[in-house]
Amino acid sequence: MKLAIVRVRGSIGVRTGINQTLTYLRLDRVNHCVVVDDSPTTRGMIKKAKDYITWGTPSLDLLAAMLKKRGQLVGNKPITDEYVKESTGGKYKTIDAFVKAWADSKETTELLPDLKPVFRLHPPRKGHGAIKRHVTIGGALGDRKEEIDKLIERMI
Repeated sequence: MKLAIVRVRGSIGVRTGINQTLTYLRLDRVNHCVVVDDSPTTRGMIKKAKDYITWGTPSLDLLAAMLKKRGQLVGNKPITDEYVKESTGGKYKTIDAFVKAWADSKETTELLPDLKPVFRLHPPRKGHGAIKRHVTIGGALGDRKEEIDKLIERMI
């Protein structure tokens, strides 16, 4: 299972330990998103940085849309079906086929060597909401579960 993590708040006044955790997650800027495996280590980092990020379980359609529209290769080039086919040696002919295997943890993004690990997203249309409050009380922080799809769709 994968988790999509989006940084919501900036870096002014962040304690050093939390800032290092955000760096380990590769979330150096606001509105950047990473997709990581759901593991105890990742959950520990999320717990430490919970006041600066929001996260949830993305759907396959969202992962494919993010990779197609916001996935970048080295040199800021867009990812294409041809690149996926070449990099995987013909094993996966389309982005959708690769995303399905990636979401099931059968493959890693290391199969696509030039893929950048961070998705640079737009600020969400109609805003984040209160960036200092938890999502359960109308804010932007915390675990959104499957609702992360709605946020990221507004950011793509």
